[in-house]
Amino acid sequence: MLFRPYRALYIGRKRIPFTPGLIPRNQERLAKNISDTIMGSLLTPEELQNLARRLLQTERVEGAILWLLQTALEQIKLDKDQKSTKILVASILRDLLGESLPRLLKTLARREDFLETQINQIFDQVLLEFQLNEEQAKRLADWLLQVVLPPDTIRLAIVDFLTDRTIQTIDESFREKTSGTYWVVANLFGLRNTLTRLRTFCLDEKDATNIRLRELTQDLNVNNRIKRFLLDLSLQNLPIATVRQLRKTTRESVRHYLESSGGDLLQGLSESMDWDNIAAVLITRLGASPVVSASLETVSKELALVLERYLERDLEKIVAQVIPILSIDQVIIDRVKSTSPADLEAAIEGIVKNELQAIVSLGGILGFIVGLFQTALLLFTR
Repeated sequence: MLFRPYRALYIGRKRIPFTPGLIPRNQERLAKNISDTIMGSLLTPEELQNLARRLLQTERVEGAILWLLQTALEQIKLDKDQKSTKILVASILRDLLGESLPRLLKTLARREDFLETQINQIFDQVLLEFQLNEEQAKRLADWLLQVVLPPDTIRLAIVDFLTDRTIQTIDESFREKTSGTYWVVANLFGLRNTLTRLRTFCLDEKDATNIRLRELTQDLNVNNRIKRFLLDLSLQNLPIATVRQLRKTTRESVRHYLESSGGDLLQGLSESMDWDNIAAVLITRLGASPVVSASLETVSKELALVLERYLERDLEKIVAQVIPILSIDQVIIDRVKSTSPADLEAAIEGIVKNELQAIVSLGGILGFIVGLFQTALLLFTR
């Protein structure tokens, strides 16, 4: 009568009493009671938290994270195209160098001690120790005479310098500040006519002036003079106070430049780079790097510790949010309701088979005893 019959039986339109069995007839209410019992007594929020703690022990989480990292690394090695990964890495690098880093650099450059140690180290180890060798000094001297100061540039500089006002100033100064024989020459002949004729010659005879200047450069051995000057050029030859001031000025110049133009420089550099190609090279290098493989265990351990601290603080909130999402009670109700009466009977009998048999046996024994008692009572009353 608990389980059978599984369906209602009818005589005409009237249902035969006690059909179907007690459990199939009240299967929906039974499902709700089972769900309430499990959720109210067994799967309470506290028990779910304990279950989550056992499931998310540091060793298990560390192993899971390590497995995920190793799987991702293997996938990167096996993926020859790596299209999605390259797009992701390229986007991250582009945003980092083109957007995030310029803003961060502009903010940090406002600090007085920004890159102070690094710039001082570069200045002391590179600039202070830098000195040209003979070959470098020769090439630089040749470049200065051929590109920076060729004869035509010197000629134009002379013309620009010898203006009427400049000539007048030189002539008057020469007349006032000379004495003796030079005073006689300065006041009788002066420098005005000479300088004027020099300017005129430079303007009218361009080729001849350039030739004379080239010859003068060779006669005066200017190339060797410049080379010797460059060989002797070193910051170590300067006074200590001057070097310290130069180092401070260099540091301030770099800081102000980064503050004002560093962001634009990084953005321009970011726009000129092929980030897709850089991302492909980076991914390939990381996939084959033994350092990355060796560090996966350390990374997984650190991430597991971070997750453990987070769960220790917010596990109660997380479980409270997870329970409605999982809808365990509704799952239990739906599962029990969808189970056929035969399967439900088999499941219940599998759980309490001995208990049900004990109930049947006890009922038979009690019925037999009651029957004997009633028989004896009837015989006694007669």
